[in-house]
Amino acid sequence: MYAVFKRELFSFLSSMVAYITIGIFLLVSGLLLWFFPDTSILDYGYAELDGFFSLVPYLFMFLIPAITMRSFAEERREGTYELLITRPIQIWQIIVAKYLASLVLVLFALIPTLIYYYSISKLGFPEGNIDSGSVIGSYIGLFLLGAAFTSIGVFSSALTKNQVIAFVISAALCAFAFLGFDYSSQLAAFQSIGNIISNLGINQHYISISRGVLDTRDLIYFITFSVLFLFVTKLIMGGKR
Repeated sequence: MYAVFKRELFSFLSSMVAYITIGIFLLVSGLLLWFFPDTSILDYGYAELDGFFSLVPYLFMFLIPAITMRSFAEERREGTYELLITRPIQIWQIIVAKYLASLVLVLFALIPTLIYYYSISKLGFPEGNIDSGSVIGSYIGLFLLGAAFTSIGVFSSALTKNQVIAFVISAALCAFAFLGFDYSSQLAAFQSIGNIISNLGINQHYISISRGVLDTRDLIYFITFSVLFLFVTKLIMGGKR
């Protein structure tokens, strides 16, 4: 399992796709956070990163599918998938190894954004006037959100050997999981169970953690969500095997 994880991670890091994808993510988030007048912290005038944490989930809808689209799609396209599954390793170990390798790349993309926290802390008046607890909670929420989106991306990559199709499916599922339940709960037909429907979506739990309060129910939700998609991926890969 470690061998598959290391192979997958180094395969990402040896290609320009990972660097270009992460570079675009950092560039867009930096422009939105510091330069664009509608979202700039400098124009907002308050030492907080709420705007950043509300924008990143939408960037994740494209970043993470771009990272995960090659997980199984490329293996099947190049014919190495057959070689991989004949090795003495179980399918779920292959899936988890690829999932963790993709999740590490998402973590690599988040680490450089800590400079935003440092910059805002220095720019605050007085210096250090920033709600660190809320920032820590928001970063934990972003990581859990990334974990959920990564499970969707691995699942989508297992459906097809075309990376572009895998990217589109993953982006659409991520968008629906994050926004679809909130919009559905506002429909007149579902008003009586609107709260139940909205709680099924990711957004409500992400907002809850972003307040700086780690609720066990939110942690269980994200873990269950990721495990569910990985389990369905195992069923798909097992059937194709």
